[in-house]
Amino acid sequence: MARVVIIGGGPGGYEAASAAAQLGGEVTVVDSDGIGGSAVLTDCVPSKTLIATAEVMTEVEEAGELGVRVTGDGASDNADPANSVRVDLSVVNKRVKALATAQSEGIERRLDRDKVRIVKGRGRLDGPEAVVVGDERLDADVILIATGARPRILQGSEPDGERILTWEQVYELDELPERLIVVGSGVTGAEFASAYDALGSDVVLVSSRDRVLPGEDADAAAVLEDVFKRRGLTVLSKSRAESVKRRGDGVVVTLTDGRTVEGSHALLAVGSLPNTDDMNLVESGVSLTEGGFVQVDRVSRTTARGVYSAGDCTGVLMLASVAAMQGRIAMAHALGDAVTPLDQSTVSANVFTAPEIATVGLTQAVVDAGGSTAMVVKVPLADNARAKMQGVRDGFVKLFCLPNTGIVVGGVVVAPRASELIHPISLAVGARLTVDQVAQAFTVYPSVSGSVAEAARRLHLRS
Repeated sequence: MARVVIIGGGPGGYEAASAAAQLGGEVTVVDSDGIGGSAVLTDCVPSKTLIATAEVMTEVEEAGELGVRVTGDGASDNADPANSVRVDLSVVNKRVKALATAQSEGIERRLDRDKVRIVKGRGRLDGPEAVVVGDERLDADVILIATGARPRILQGSEPDGERILTWEQVYELDELPERLIVVGSGVTGAEFASAYDALGSDVVLVSSRDRVLPGEDADAAAVLEDVFKRRGLTVLSKSRAESVKRRGDGVVVTLTDGRTVEGSHALLAVGSLPNTDDMNLVESGVSLTEGGFVQVDRVSRTTARGVYSAGDCTGVLMLASVAAMQGRIAMAHALGDAVTPLDQSTVSANVFTAPEIATVGLTQAVVDAGGSTAMVVKVPLADNARAKMQGVRDGFVKLFCLPNTGIVVGGVVVAPRASELIHPISLAVGARLTVDQVAQAFTVYPSVSGSVAEAARRLHLRS
């Protein structure tokens, strides 16, 4: 029976543990932060739970157009719902933390059923065949490093957990920030800016680039930025933060050009750093990148024999779904099961803003740079009957296909619940379906998904 030791209890770790147990391994998980890791306890699950409340507030804000009015309990007849509903952040955050804890406990029960041993503590390698936790040495045939990442901090702008916050600390707030300055306009910054704006905060988003979401589809980012501005969210583009300081009951953010921005709270969303320090990795033969991330190949192998790695500590598409897949792939490869190497061209991702932005496969940037001859069609949601019924104007469906063959190689969806709408495009990309096959599949009328079929029909005429 192969002895498998996994350092880290996040998605890469717990999914690998279950996979290894099913393949007959004797599995031990070394964890110091709680099963589920940051994805469950301080990142994905909490943030998307908070965003779920924000989504309701967005729907309420737009309900007046659909004829919804508030009456009774002191509200005047024909009152606009947007002016009649408020958020109790203490209740929201209590629910956020409770759901995160429940999810963690559920995963731990699953590991217990799989007969996975959990050791509390911080693990470090003692060569490629052993892990040391405190005074205990765990000999291993296979080791998986899945230690995740932590929020990057601006030098001289240390969070205090009260006014200057990382995304792990916002759930301790009892009251809605009056004026929240979000530093960083990547995925995390954009999501929290969108959420707190919907919840009722005055939000300022500080972006060092010329647009929000610089790593995402430019057309999608433009839609989101237009929505932000229409809703009164302030975007400071080409504005790099130099420092964030506490000032009385508020904060002041100093920009590199000397300007200052004042607010009640600041949220730092300026990237992540891998949790690979003090683990004796390099000494054990595990190569790291210049930024400290673990180098892995497509089956999650490191440069040390028998040592694998998964999740954010590898820097490979820092998504919980990718971490989980890396962990499963690692165990399949290590324990002799059939294995399919990670194919980044089939990975779907989502930005949980309002509207959401979902992507898979080929990007517009690659096409524009001449890296692909793929054809592209963009169908605005404003033309979709169901979207009109729901009062949705912002967004689109974009499809990419190869010339001549018509094989679907990518897509972008900007819409409410884009995370659900991207799935048929992901299936098409993964199965190498043609635009004709996508177009010939029935869609419900009326439905927003009908725009996926419409985009495919338009590509048929061009391929």
